[in-house]
Amino acid sequence: MATASVAKPRTSLRVGVQKFGTFLSGMIMPNIGAFIAWGIITALFIKTGWLPVPELGGFGNSAAGTPNVGLVGPMITYLLPLLIAYTGGKAVHGVRGGVVGAIGTMGVIVGAGIPMFIGAMIMGPLGGWTMKKIDSIWDGKIRPGFEMLVNNFSAGIWGALLAMFGFFGISPVVQAFSTAAGNFVQFLVHNGLLPLTSIFIEPAKVLFLNNAINHGVLTPLGIQQSLDQGKSILFLLEANPGPGAGILLAYIFFGRGVAKASAPGALIIQFLGGIHEIYFPYVLMRPLLILGAIAGGMTGIATLSVTNSGLVAPAAPGSIFAVIAQTSRDSYVGVILSVILAATVSFLVSSLILRTTHHSDETDLGQATSKMEELKGKKSSVSSALLGAGGGTAVLTRPIQNIVFACDAGMGSSAMGASVLRNKIKAAGFPDVKVTNAAIANLSDTYDVVVTHQDLTERARPVTSSAVHVSVDNFMNSPRYEEIVELVKSSNAGSGAEGSTTVAEPAAGAEAAQAATTVGGKDVLLPESVILNGTATDRDGAIDEAGKLLLDRGSVDMGYIHAMHEREESVSTYMGSFLAIPHGTNAAKNHILHSGVSIIRYPEGIDWGGKQVKFVVGVAGINNEHLHILSSIAKIFTDKAQVAQLEQATSVQEVLDLFGKVNA
Repeated sequence: MATASVAKPRTSLRVGVQKFGTFLSGMIMPNIGAFIAWGIITALFIKTGWLPVPELGGFGNSAAGTPNVGLVGPMITYLLPLLIAYTGGKAVHGVRGGVVGAIGTMGVIVGAGIPMFIGAMIMGPLGGWTMKKIDSIWDGKIRPGFEMLVNNFSAGIWGALLAMFGFFGISPVVQAFSTAAGNFVQFLVHNGLLPLTSIFIEPAKVLFLNNAINHGVLTPLGIQQSLDQGKSILFLLEANPGPGAGILLAYIFFGRGVAKASAPGALIIQFLGGIHEIYFPYVLMRPLLILGAIAGGMTGIATLSVTNSGLVAPAAPGSIFAVIAQTSRDSYVGVILSVILAATVSFLVSSLILRTTHHSDETDLGQATSKMEELKGKKSSVSSALLGAGGGTAVLTRPIQNIVFACDAGMGSSAMGASVLRNKIKAAGFPDVKVTNAAIANLSDTYDVVVTHQDLTERARPVTSSAVHVSVDNFMNSPRYEEIVELVKSSNAGSGAEGSTTVAEPAAGAEAAQAATTVGGKDVLLPESVILNGTATDRDGAIDEAGKLLLDRGSVDMGYIHAMHEREESVSTYMGSFLAIPHGTNAAKNHILHSGVSIIRYPEGIDWGGKQVKFVVGVAGINNEHLHILSSIAKIFTDKAQVAQLEQATSVQEVLDLFGKVNA
């Protein structure tokens, strides 16, 4: 939900495999609807289907004596691989890459004569990537009026070459790989070794490494096996919902605390909704439970092998409904039994582990969920369902009247964000909606909406469990602010709040400038605290430079500057719009002697955790005396024209005047 933040690149083998699996999944998952359509047609109309129809199932001869082609064969041979190839090429180089990738895949399909899913996964991205490189050669060099001619002919010529390359080069290689992999699977089946694959598959699921195996190998081989035999056991090696259901059932009966309370809801989402990742945090809390998943997975696969059962197409998502819908006509007993027995064995093993080991980790569901998201590499779509039982995201059931923007210290980042948000909400016609800022340590569960930096959200949740939480990483121009405004509008619909007007009496000229820089007779911003050309070359140097200006004027002592660095290490004070506002931690307020603000401009910009910063505003505030100047800064940096004026300012007085004018 939050906008992406800059993070250090992770280069571990796990992350590499995870990214590869995610890319493969990105080609398969958008086309699952087509797989389901093919599965339905196959289950209904083939010779052994529920409603055998030669013209649709592709068996027998037509009235003219020619073999029926039907829908089943052409869909699996041409439609599905071409859709996969197009999706993969488009992911790399847009529609143009998708078209070229599909052309190249056609060569592999014709050359092999069998469904070429692995070939499509190779040729699709390869076509998109090579077309992207070719386009870059003459990017910006084509004469006006010739773009369409060059683009169409280059795509056509390169697509034709790729089709021939796929026919003669890729097709034999992929066909040999598919044959070898299929023989290996048959070896495992014939020797009763297939259940042992759960030893690898179940841990891989929890580590989000399963996509590379499932979508890269099992699904293509399963499709080929289904085409030859009418069903495949491979579709259920990873998708069986039984092992995960058994673990969640064990938590329902023998868990404790938050984990026990949330397990019933998680079971519904996992078993009926097919979102298996919702049980991963329960395993991460108690890693030994992976043995339950493995035992359940092995039991399910063994049951399928003994009963010779399988699915006709992939079951995605892994819901019991999807599994039943894709079950072969002769496999209902075996498939249902495999799910029940897998869940039973997983439940028994997991229950034994929960009863015989003593841990307090059931209270750490939030930490385990965060660990799951870290392993996944992105926000989980079901994490809020897990956290809901113990302080997760609330559902709004009342008009929004009280919004708080919270940060660590409650004076810099939160004040700026609150000012920006307050202006937007007032402009939308809701001046009575209160927007304040506070330190996380001072929060109470009295707010309708809590806005925090994405790195601080989990700290704010426990003490504001009834509020809607919004995470941002750009305090000045976050797109989430517009979402909050719409939320305010919808929640207050019909309340009569919209359209009311409360206009403050404007200040003018020098009085406005004075109001912006002086509060209660105290100068918050002095001319000597403004530097138009900073000398620092990096973030830490800029913090020192801004802090020294506060130190020189007697606003803070040296301990506060140390706290400014400490604050920056925990959560970035980058605001967006080339602005950073370094300030101390909440615990460092005793190092503030009186309120003060310093402003430094870096015309060439400096690196601030991967973001370019040209303006650094040092902040130290007591009793919110600095908020007026921060409000002025917020108004300036949400206005591109005023940011440009600030960049072009040639004197300190111009800067001071600009801050005064925004309140005029």
